[in-house]
Amino acid sequence: MEYKPTLSIKYKEEIRPALMKDFGYKSVMQVPKLEKIVLNHGVGRASTDKKLLDIAANEMTAISGQKAVQTLSKKDISNFKLRKKMPIGVRVTLRKDKMYEFLERLVAVAMPRIRDFNGVAFKFDGQGNYTLGITEQIIFPEIDIDKIDKVAGMNITFVTTAATDEEGYALLSAFGLPFKNKNKK
Repeated sequence: MEYKPTLSIKYKEEIRPALMKDFGYKSVMQVPKLEKIVLNHGVGRASTDKKLLDIAANEMTAISGQKAVQTLSKKDISNFKLRKKMPIGVRVTLRKDKMYEFLERLVAVAMPRIRDFNGVAFKFDGQGNYTLGITEQIIFPEIDIDKIDKVAGMNITFVTTAATDEEGYALLSAFGLPFKNKNKK
């Protein structure tokens, strides 16, 4: 038998039918789904110290289970000593099984480790996509705290096929993302 992540099975058996009923979709193809999760980590001082970029790439690879790629600057900014096409960060795009595995680890293991955590803010982009900012990479169990020389943050973007923020919210909260009260922005 082939391995399937728990959240993938939960989506097909529980979340999709519930969303069909709640929003009155006529076809299964109308139900919003999670397309990809993008992890992005900007390394501001990478222009002066190339080692920081390697460390960030190794951490991101450990967190996601997939090799991180460098992001390059798009233009020259003299105030930041930045030239066009200089490496300034790392990112990973997760899809399919790795995406569901990462989401499960994020919700079940990493988020409960955040100090004074009381849910994530309800701030969607207008098209059902959601970006979450993490201030410390040490919330992930894959990161060894003893080997960290600097605590850094990252952005996690959930890209969905939802047409509205309401549908995106229903999908992500069904996956277990702990939102604060949605009326408070």
